[in-house]
Amino acid sequence: MEKLNTERLILLRGVLRDGAAAALERALGHDDVGEYAKAYEILLEADMQNSFADYLSGLILREDSLFARRACVGKPAKAVCDAMANDLRILQNFAKRTGELPGEIRRATEEGFPKIGYGKESGLFGKDWAADKTVANLAQFYRGNGYGIYIGNKAFTFDGEKLKPVRNTPEITLRDLKDYEEEKKAVEDNIVNFVEGLPYSNMLLYGDKGTGKSSTIHAMLNKYAEKGLRCVEIPKEQICLINEVKEVLSTLPFKFILFIDDLSLEERDEKVTALKAGLEGSIHERSSNVMIAATSNRRHIVKENFSDRDNSVHARDTMEEQLSLSDRFGLTVCFSSTGKPEYLSIVKQLAADAHISLGEEELCSLAERWAIVKGGRSPRRAKQFVDYAYSCLAKNIPIDI
Repeated sequence: MEKLNTERLILLRGVLRDGAAAALERALGHDDVGEYAKAYEILLEADMQNSFADYLSGLILREDSLFARRACVGKPAKAVCDAMANDLRILQNFAKRTGELPGEIRRATEEGFPKIGYGKESGLFGKDWAADKTVANLAQFYRGNGYGIYIGNKAFTFDGEKLKPVRNTPEITLRDLKDYEEEKKAVEDNIVNFVEGLPYSNMLLYGDKGTGKSSTIHAMLNKYAEKGLRCVEIPKEQICLINEVKEVLSTLPFKFILFIDDLSLEERDEKVTALKAGLEGSIHERSSNVMIAATSNRRHIVKENFSDRDNSVHARDTMEEQLSLSDRFGLTVCFSSTGKPEYLSIVKQLAADAHISLGEEELCSLAERWAIVKGGRSPRRAKQFVDYAYSCLAKNIPIDI
C-alpha cells in the first residue's frame, strides 16, 4: 500500500496536529483500529463522518500558513505557491486513503464497524487540489476573508502573548440603536476614515450608563467587518500591556479597534501612564492599523477629588495632569442621558420593530412605570421594557409592572 508521505508537508503540517485528521493519520499509518475509532468519533460529532475531504479542506482553509498570510496582503511568490501545491497534493491523497484501508481496519469495517467516507470536495478545491486554479482560488479566498483565526472571527481578547477569538459577539446593528443620530454619525465618520486609510482619531465615548456607547462600537464592528475591521477588547486590568498588544497588531493586515469598555482610573494608578503612552507620547510609533476606542461614564476618566487640589502646591498643575488623559483622545463623543420624550421615542421605535400591538397611550404608561421601578430612563431601560412586554404578550399574560 502506498505511503501517506505526510512527512513531506511543508506549509500545512499543522493540519495534522490534532483532531480527526491526526487520529486518522495514525490509524492508517499503523493500522490501528482504536485510532480509526477516535477519528470516526470526532467526525461524527461534526456530522462529517461521510465527508472527510470536506472536513480536511476546512482545516486547510483555517490553517495559519505562510501561503495564507502572503496571499492575504498580495500575490505569494511562485516558490510559496509551489510549496502549497505540494501540500495540497499530499493531503488530497491522504483523504482518498479513506477508501483504501489497511488490513485490521478493513476487516473491522467488513464486520460492521462504521466507515469514514471521502465525500465531496468543496467548491474552492475542485477535483484536483494541487491544480493552479485551486491555488489561485485559495489566494483569492484569503485576500477576501483573512487567514487563520481571523476567518469568521471579528472580535478578540489578548492573553498576554497572542490573540484569542471571541466566538459569540453581539449581532447588534446601527438600525437597532434608536436616536442619537449625531453621536453615531461622528463615530461612524471616524471609523470610515480609519478603514479607508484616511486620518482618524482615537475615540472616547462618554455619558450616562445604558446610553448605547458600547453597543455603538459593536454595531460599527458588525457593519465594517467585511472591509477588514476587527476588534480587540482590553480589560482595564490589561491596560499596562497596551503597547505589547499594539506591537502584535501592527504586523497584521487588518484594521483593529483596541476597545476599552467602562474606563475609570484612579489618579495614582500606573495604568494612567500606560494609557497615555498608548494614545501618544511614547517611543512606540502610532500604528496606522490600530485605533483606541474607550467608553466611560465620565468625560474626565481619572477621578478628581477636592483633596487633590487642597494638598497640592500647584493645584492647577494637578488638575491639568488629571485632565490630560481624556484630552489625548482626538474625538470625544457625549452620549447624554435621556429625558422623558427621548425615552418614549426609543420605546415606540423598539416596540414597532418587535410588532408589539399595544396602543400608544398604554405602551407609554407601562414604559414610564418601568422606568420608575427600575430607577431611571435610558435606551437600555427602553430595550429591557420592550423585551419584557414582548415576552408577556407572547405568553398571553398581563404586562405586570
